[in-house]
Parts: sequence; C-alpha cells; structure tokens
Amino acid sequence: MKYIILNKPYEVLTQFTDEEGRATLKDFVPIPDIYPVGRLDYDSEGLVLLTDDKTLQHRLSDPKFKIEKTYWGQVDGIPTTEALEELQRGVLIKNTKTAPAKASILEEAPQVWERSKPIRFRKDIPTTWVEIKISQGMNRQVRRMTAAVGFPTLRLIRPSIGPLSLGNLQPGEYRELTAEEVAKLKTMTAGSSFGTGSRPKRPGGIPKKSTGGRHYDSRNNSSRKKRIDR
Repeated sequence: MKYIILNKPYEVLTQFTDEEGRATLKDFVPIPDIYPVGRLDYDSEGLVLLTDDKTLQHRLSDPKFKIEKTYWGQVDGIPTTEALEELQRGVLIKNTKTAPAKASILEEAPQVWERSKPIRFRKDIPTTWVEIKISQGMNRQVRRMTAAVGFPTLRLIRPSIGPLSLGNLQPGEYRELTAEEVAKLKTMTAGSSFGTGSRPKRPGGIPKKSTGGRHYDSRNNSSRKKRIDR
C-alpha cells in the first residue's frame, strides 16, 4: 500500500486530470494508482493525503469518525471575540448550521512560504491569521464560515489532518507516511463496518434498525510553524 502526503500549491486541482489544462496532482506526484482522500480547493494550499488503500480512504471520508482538520486562514480585518465565539458555536450557511469549530487568533503569523500570487493588501485594513479546526467537509466551508461572521478569508492553508502534519514540506513536495503515522490513522478509524446495505447487528445476529514533483526526506520533518496553546 502507498500513503503519501503532498503540500498542494496554490491554484492546483485536487485531481489528476483537467480538460482546461490547469495544474493537477499529476504535475507533482508521479506515483500511479493513488487517489486523494477528500479534497482541497483550487485556491487553497496545504496538506493532501493520497493513497491506494481503499478501505482507509473510505473510513477517513466517513463523517462518523470526525477526523479533525486544521486550517490557517489570513482574514480581512481583526476578528472580534463575538465573531470567534460564533464560529465556535457554528454558523448558518445556506440554511445549514455548521458544527461547532475550534477557532482562535494566532498570536504570531505562521512561518509559511510565499504564495505564487500575493494576496491583495489594503492600507487601511489589516489582516489577521486565525486557526480553525473542523471535522466536517462542506464545500469551501472555512471560507464561507469566516465570511459569514464578517471576516473574509484571503489566504487558506491546511497544515494538518488528524495526526498528519506538513512539517517543513514546501509547496509541491511530498513524502511517504511513516509506519507509525499509518498505524495512527488506522487506529483512529478502526471499528467501522462497510458495504452497501449492511447494518449493525445486535447480539444473536439480529440486524439493528437504522436510526437514520519533488520528493522530500521524511527524516527531517520538524515543524517551523508557531501555534498558540488552548
């Protein structure tokens, strides 16, 4: 089995082909028969997990396990305490309320790479880096959440998913997961049953009614990013 993490650059599609000729994962990961787990928007950057392990891929995509994803967003303005509390409670996006998030202001800007296209700056409006942790997977969720509370996201980076972290991978670089990282992912998603039409069974076998590129040396992957404690 193959398990890869890539630091997806800005304006790269989380797929391997594109009829419009835009950059895709194929331009950075020359490994056949692996597929991304979930997605990361074209205009977002950061960690993407790829694997040919279909069982793990299925489990990581199952909302039952609530695998936490961390994002760093550079937002327009300085978020108020009220705005952060609203993110923490969940916000309404097109008649759907998001699950509560972990949201805080980063005391220092993270030490990240320069983006290929700089964000727009306005002299009279500062920007702020925030950290948001969610376990949902709604379309453009973090951007829509910050916009809903009045602080649009100008740049978005995903530094980690569950126990996996970019470390000091640069945009376009990838590495294989360590055996320990793979074991952690499998432990976090253990105990699920799969298969269409299958239902959990009660003792005795009675079905229970449903209620519902460049390669990077992974030996040097310590993080240079600063984050605040909760």
